[in-house]
Amino acid sequence: MNVEPQIQAKLLQLAAVDAELTRIAHRRTVLPEQREVARLEAERNGHKDAAVAVEIMLDDLDRDIRKLEGEVEAVRKREERDRGMLSAGSVGAKQLSEIQHELGSLERRRSVLEDELLEVMERREASAADHEHAGARLDKTEQDLADAQRMRDEALADLDVAQGRCDGDRAGLVGLFPDELLSIYDRQRIKNGVGAALLQARRCGACRIELDRGEIARIAKAEPDAIVRCPECSAVLVRTKESGL
Repeated sequence: MNVEPQIQAKLLQLAAVDAELTRIAHRRTVLPEQREVARLEAERNGHKDAAVAVEIMLDDLDRDIRKLEGEVEAVRKREERDRGMLSAGSVGAKQLSEIQHELGSLERRRSVLEDELLEVMERREASAADHEHAGARLDKTEQDLADAQRMRDEALADLDVAQGRCDGDRAGLVGLFPDELLSIYDRQRIKNGVGAALLQARRCGACRIELDRGEIARIAKAEPDAIVRCPECSAVLVRTKESGL
């Protein structure tokens, strides 16, 4: 297959465009802004889980407070009833002793319940402070995440612009080449990453391997319009004045 040297030289432009497209695709996968978004998303989810856990604890404590308050109120009403009976003076000596004994028990029970209620209310107050703190951290992370997403989107937009420019350049170049040459180039690019490269002195610009003297002599004898490929990596070798042949 023979192709004019000027057209072969255009392969270097195509290879440069494809190399840039490869770099753009790679940058999309390792974008620092995307890693920051992922980190903040994980942090936000952690804060959400923490806030939910505190909310569940608050609900449990509120239920315990209501239960204890109900028990304290029930004991207090029982005490009021007994004191009312004592004040009325309408009970016998035996019942009087029983009521006085019950009042003592009720007072001790109420004291225990009120201590428990105070402890639960203190825990509830501490949990409420934790919930407020968790909410503040969540709000801060949400704002940081929104900023990171904006920066990520801007970085992706820049890559989209660069890719659009390269796609346009590529579209303008591929029509210059015979189908057979373009097919050879594309197969090689897909296989090894580089479809064509400059032969600079004795070194292949694709695999960076220096060719032996016999191979260089063979290439030097080839017609200028002949398609030459690297014996090591099979990339199309473009010969220019820098090849020194």
